[in-house]
Amino acid sequence: MAHTSSSLANPAPLGLMGFGMTTVLLNLHNAGLVPMGSAILGMGLVFGGAAQVIAGILEYQKGNTFGMTAFTAYGAFWISLVSLIALPHFGVGEPSTPALMGSYLLIWGLFTLVMFFGTLRATKVHQIIFSSLTLLFLLLGLGDLLGEPTLTHLAGYEGLFCGFSAIYLAAAEILEEQFQYAVLPVGPYTPALQPALA
Repeated sequence: MAHTSSSLANPAPLGLMGFGMTTVLLNLHNAGLVPMGSAILGMGLVFGGAAQVIAGILEYQKGNTFGMTAFTAYGAFWISLVSLIALPHFGVGEPSTPALMGSYLLIWGLFTLVMFFGTLRATKVHQIIFSSLTLLFLLLGLGDLLGEPTLTHLAGYEGLFCGFSAIYLAAAEILEEQFQYAVLPVGPYTPALQPALA
């Protein structure tokens, strides 16, 4: 999701906002602050889902493998999550058991851990987003697997932090583009490693 010099618009803020705002909305529910409802499902399908997939496709055109993988995958995550919740209500498949739902969340946590290692060459805010998202999937997965609603509530508050972190990075990139200088600090990019001389 790193900004690259190009005449093309930077699609990262769109993907980050889609991810961040949807994550905040869902985790208001996980924290027990609001009930599950169509606002969360609609946000997950359209902004968290479709908008992130679009951002991922645009990152592909810019040659950004990390951004393409992250945005397309997490867009697919939101679409699949909404499908898991909604499809049983239409008689398409049985609702997922807590063990299956926990496994689903943990496998996404594994994917996110892999992506976190990629952020070690990005800004500190990227690292915060992906490390907190890894923890979020771990807490939610264990909450379902162990039948511990306390873990789910804790995950909700941790997920609010994760979502707002993504919104912050999106805002930083939008404002930097508009004002042509860094308005919000995001931490320095880690410089590329130089190959060892023989």
